[in-house]
Amino acid sequence: MNLRGNDMDTKNQDKYRGMMLDGRYELVELIGSGGMAVVYKAMCHRLNRYVAVKIMRPELAKNEKFRRRFQTESQAIAKLSHPNIVGVYDVSRTDHVEYIVMELVDGITLKQYLQDHGPLDAVQAVDFSLQIARALAHAHGKGIVHRDIKPQNILVVNDGVIKVADFGIANLQSEVPDVENEAIGSVHYISPEQAKGAWVDDRSDLYSLGVVMYEMLTGRTPYDGETPVSVAIQHINGGAPLPSTLVTGIPRGLEQITMHAMASNADERYSSATEMLRDMEEFRKNPSLTFVYGPGGQTLRKAPQAPQQPQ
Repeated sequence: MNLRGNDMDTKNQDKYRGMMLDGRYELVELIGSGGMAVVYKAMCHRLNRYVAVKIMRPELAKNEKFRRRFQTESQAIAKLSHPNIVGVYDVSRTDHVEYIVMELVDGITLKQYLQDHGPLDAVQAVDFSLQIARALAHAHGKGIVHRDIKPQNILVVNDGVIKVADFGIANLQSEVPDVENEAIGSVHYISPEQAKGAWVDDRSDLYSLGVVMYEMLTGRTPYDGETPVSVAIQHINGGAPLPSTLVTGIPRGLEQITMHAMASNADERYSSATEMLRDMEEFRKNPSLTFVYGPGGQTLRKAPQAPQQPQ
């Protein structure tokens, strides 16, 4: 994992530089920070390779309840093994420092990528979306819901490979005091059921993926406001403008997939990442496809879009 540039605030955070954890991981450089943790580039002297080490904030490490949950969640995440998920190598505690050792990814966040490139064309948006959906399908198959899919948690590697980070960590945020910055960043991608504090399942991740797709296609999130509450209410009420009203040339089928994933009612969305993947794969093969959805969110019919008649 590698978070650089605008996604981090290094001020007063670099106190662990040079520390050796468990006689194995030498912390070399601070590369990211957040409400829950700081992230360092580190040298693993046992395997002679660089890794990323995520260290929990000291006040959290002192909380026994949080520490137990952190260990449980991290061990579950470590079972995930997929080319589109940032790998977790180790989970440990030493000298009152709780930390996770992860794959060090040479890339930038999708948020930074969009800031640099603006809206993506349909081909690249589908490519990125497929990779994210494959990561979700793998995690959901292991019983793990991400709960915080957003461009800040998605890394773009130099060769165009997508890596999803922080699986399951969002589970712990209810235990964390003072995460206002994270809440403001995440609320633009939160599912309506999360905004209501209701039960969350796989479909919540699909909603957030739909929002990420919306941003990839238009360069903006579907809802915005002055406060997190005002944005959350918009997610609950729905009614985002169609991407094609903001950017011309977006294929109708891709817009349908995006908005279907973003249905306010979870029962009207794709029921699984696998189902969403199926439509995206079909669209990639035939960009003229359009879709018809039925009760329960399932895709009833796919057909090439009829050519427009000349005026």
